[in-house]
Amino acid sequence: MSNKLEITLTRSVIGRPEDQRVTVRTLGLKKLHQTVVHDDNAAIRGMINKVAHLVTVKEQ
Repeated sequence: MSNKLEITLTRSVIGRPEDQRVTVRTLGLKKLHQTVVHDDNAAIRGMINKVAHLVTVKEQ
């Protein structure tokens, strides 16, 4: 596994369940096409899996 993950919000959270909105917000994503960098760990991977249909992930 890589040390860092680039996570980009590619789909809107409008009309999504509240738990998915909270997960996207917790990842630090506020706007479409915004990219954040997080350390690669189990907690971040779990959040990504929950909203995988809304984000794209690139390993650094």
